[in-house]
Amino acid sequence: MMTVRRGALVGCGFFARNHLNAWRELGDRAKIVAVCDVDREKAAAAAADFAIPAFYDDFERMLATEKPDFVDIVTTAPSHRKLVEACAAHGVAAIVQKPLAPDWEDCCALVAAMDRAGRPLMVHENFRFQAPLLRAAEIARSGVLGEPTWGRFSFRTGYDIYKGQPYLAEVERFVLLDIGVHVLDVARVFMGEAESVYCLGQAIKSGIKGEDQATVMMRHANGAVSVSEGSYASRQEPDLFPQTLIHFEGTKGSIRVEADCRLVVTSPEGNFTEIAAPKPLSWGGEPWLLIQDSVVSTQRHWLDSLDAGSAPATSGHDNLNTFALVEAAYKSIETGGPVKPETFAAVPA
Repeated sequence: MMTVRRGALVGCGFFARNHLNAWRELGDRAKIVAVCDVDREKAAAAAADFAIPAFYDDFERMLATEKPDFVDIVTTAPSHRKLVEACAAHGVAAIVQKPLAPDWEDCCALVAAMDRAGRPLMVHENFRFQAPLLRAAEIARSGVLGEPTWGRFSFRTGYDIYKGQPYLAEVERFVLLDIGVHVLDVARVFMGEAESVYCLGQAIKSGIKGEDQATVMMRHANGAVSVSEGSYASRQEPDLFPQTLIHFEGTKGSIRVEADCRLVVTSPEGNFTEIAAPKPLSWGGEPWLLIQDSVVSTQRHWLDSLDAGSAPATSGHDNLNTFALVEAAYKSIETGGPVKPETFAAVPA
């Protein structure tokens, strides 16, 4: 008989509804028994809308009272370290929204806290779990395209991201931490780890504090080269939000992820195209369906990992390699030159 895990969720803001709908989709494997938010009215509303039996405005009290099997942390990055360390103190597994934390020090500290507690930690790095990117990675990993040589990973939009998340206009480290971390994580999946990072950032929209465009070039450990792009200031028609486009080249062939989930493969075993679209959801819809479906897939992978007792693909340790690229990109912007990313050696014992 399959174990139905008891989960709790903290952070009932903009994106949390996607998480709560996805948990309901996976209701035969997990039940959210409580929600928490510093704004008690938000917590109460989420509990009422999703028939969740308890709500709190005190995270520690929720952990002590409910004793969940895991916590889904859907708050903004500055709160992540404190919340994850509380989970570690209570011996509770945690899945946490990206970015893992605001800076490298906090990332290392919260990963180390969960290591010491011996509890699983996964980062909700949902771009990896988008249907077309999952399928493209499967093809690349099969070996039919050979070893990676070059890649381009691009997320460019003019979608009004500020409408649902107005705080983004106020953060000083913006597009690299918000969308760039996703794109760089996907680049790692296809290209492997990076040894050198060079980045140029731009602030296009007036009135924002951080960069809204960033272009990152990386040399990978095997000699391959990649370019990763993140932009919230691109004017184009059609606007492909929230799609990520990919062009991956190997020693034997290539794959492109084009608009509307279209894959184009060139290989010695034959050329073909296919559509790897997300599954319809009763609670989802355009333009967010691609993301919403990936949330379900991400959370399903988390439950699979818990059931198997194995590390999730986007574990805290794995995500440190992605966050190291973000830190290196910011350092490159500051210095004007290439930067070698941090490694696991920087993680406290």
